[in-house]
Amino acid sequence: MTRASYAADPDAAPVREFGGAPATERRGPRSAFQRDRDRIIHSMSFRRLKSKTQVFIAPDGDHYRTRLTHSLEVAQIGRVIARALGLDEDLTEALCLAHDLGHPPFGHAGEAALSESMERHGGFDHNAQALRTVMRIECPYPDHDGLNLTWDLLEGLAKHNGPVIAPNWALAELDAAFPLDLLTWPSLEAQVAAVADDIAYDNHDIDDGLRAGFLQLDDLLSLDFLADQWRTVEKRFPGAPRERLLREMIRDQIGMMVNDAIAHTREQARGLSSVAEVRAAGRQLAGFSPAMAAQERRLKTFMYDRLYYHPEQIAAAEKARDVVARLFAAYAQDATLMPDDWHARLPLQQPQRARVIADFIAGMSDRFAMQAVGQIYGTRPEGLINV
Repeated sequence: MTRASYAADPDAAPVREFGGAPATERRGPRSAFQRDRDRIIHSMSFRRLKSKTQVFIAPDGDHYRTRLTHSLEVAQIGRVIARALGLDEDLTEALCLAHDLGHPPFGHAGEAALSESMERHGGFDHNAQALRTVMRIECPYPDHDGLNLTWDLLEGLAKHNGPVIAPNWALAELDAAFPLDLLTWPSLEAQVAAVADDIAYDNHDIDDGLRAGFLQLDDLLSLDFLADQWRTVEKRFPGAPRERLLREMIRDQIGMMVNDAIAHTREQARGLSSVAEVRAAGRQLAGFSPAMAAQERRLKTFMYDRLYYHPEQIAAAEKARDVVARLFAAYAQDATLMPDDWHARLPLQQPQRARVIADFIAGMSDRFAMQAVGQIYGTRPEGLINV
């Protein structure tokens, strides 16, 4: 695929906060964005995503998605869209793989608990925490903090949901150290990564919800666009097992959303000749057509009503929030409960002290958080299965 004129260019003197290694020191023939992707994949934060909640908290089964498998699926979708549009696939993939690195244990339930615990200290936001993770917490190199990723990658993570008018303390602090032009839209690669995220969780959460028994086919077919696809799949594969037809319907839905996003984004980007013009456009360019966007909103509303706010999900979320809240309270009262390396670098003053405690908890997997609360309080929470 020919590179589009509005694609990000890894050879255009990519900027890193702490500079970059000379060409003679590069480890293999990789572009700047390939190196970003590889640094993310090899990070400890990325590995821990395998035991962090996507939809179901500590699920009893190997077939449910975690933050890691979700990120891989987002990356696959993102690369398909990027290739069709002539964008840089490596930057798109890196953004997809890194977009959830700031999620604490237990997904949004854990985030809510950390936000409450940090209310007097500036709050907590998983998007900003992703930047904090790759810029300050992951420190595998001897001469600087962070993974030292390119400006393009960091900008895309910071603006995963678009321009940031009022950054919270974490993002504001990082932006002051390495300005990320927060008021503009990011590259098309970053916008595509956000669309791929929506496509992945919209559809793969249906798959997990059906497997768990929280969603039923008849409920799904109350959405006319899914009912149309179901009838089409039944006609195409008469007599096939229902389970296979359901998975085929989900694949078809993903394909329709991908094709729609490609066509709509290509039209929106028509006439642009550089990534600078993408950022100067003043509006979102990558996304769905109005008709598909309306369907996607209806699907999200359905999923919140039937899956994310299911009574069993709410009950598990409350238990998970209690785990995170109790961990924060324990470490705030007695910091010696933290590992020695974390305790040794814990600031004495607030709010920095609370923020480092939040960093430690945010990096935990679901399993580690449950083990930690059990060690501190003597009992593990009932109703949360240890993965």
